[in-house]
Amino acid sequence: MCMGIPMQVIDTGPGYALCRDRDGSQHCVDTQLVGQQPPGAWLLIFLGAAREVLDDVAAQRIGDALEALGRVMQDDTGVDHLFADLTDPGRATCLARLSHPHNQRH
Repeated sequence: MCMGIPMQVIDTGPGYALCRDRDGSQHCVDTQLVGQQPPGAWLLIFLGAAREVLDDVAAQRIGDALEALGRVMQDDTGVDHLFADLTDPGRATCLARLSHPHNQRH
């Protein structure tokens, strides 16, 4: 399985960017699929190549999900706070309304 890792652009050149991951490690990544991006931009990296430009919120959510995965793999199940966008009570109410039978299309 290949997982995308969000990384932030530090510097760029033709066809590549120097990026920093959440741990602070720096990586030189191929940017031919997303074009040159400015320092500060977030990219989703797969196998050394940027596949998507992310906004700050998406980068944070993906990073949180990856952190949760790492914690669960070490038997730490206290990860709900890393999925705040999914565990928000308001979201549950909204989903319940959407799943109500009168909202179903036939």
